[in-house]
Amino acid sequence: MIKRIDFWFDFASTYSYLSALRIDPLASAKGVKVNWRPFLLGPVFAAMGWNDSPFNIYPSKGRYMWRDMERLCKYYGIPLRRPSKFPRNGIRPARIICAHQDAPWVPDFVREVFSAGFARDQDIGEREVVVGLLESMGLDAEVLIAVAESPEGKDRLRRQTEEAFNLDIFGAPTFIVGGEMFWGNDRLEQALAWTEGIHD
Repeated sequence: MIKRIDFWFDFASTYSYLSALRIDPLASAKGVKVNWRPFLLGPVFAAMGWNDSPFNIYPSKGRYMWRDMERLCKYYGIPLRRPSKFPRNGIRPARIICAHQDAPWVPDFVREVFSAGFARDQDIGEREVVVGLLESMGLDAEVLIAVAESPEGKDRLRRQTEEAFNLDIFGAPTFIVGGEMFWGNDRLEQALAWTEGIHD
């Protein structure tokens, strides 16, 4: 049986950025397949009564998060450039992934989008930025975006976000292994260990 981990993330999530850049080599070392599952945190936050990121609503939490990100990025050797606008709109790249879920280029595209937003301060909500990322990977951006922005493509992200609700996911990143939920970048290693039965 192939070991699997579902990686639920939002492109606006700072800690998802860390996990997106870390998960592949860690999972590969354990023979675990990563299922890349983008969803939208906005509706999740709205259900909690928030109309913005909690890191913006609660300034002390936001200040801590950015300092924590600086420390963690230095520790992991991951570049960080604080975005001039936060959070950014990641709907288009999320739709692209949902519409091409099993494409072999998805992991690289996820990392490129996150790096654009959190290492290069590019606006991933802008169509031109997303086109540039896809074309830099040798992909047909216009075709991929057209499929993603079709009614069926949009519905896939909508249904995936609904699935996150049904799984009781309340933040990102979230990892699910065999029905067990792990929330946060700092739970990535524990989630991968769970695939091997290293738990109570």
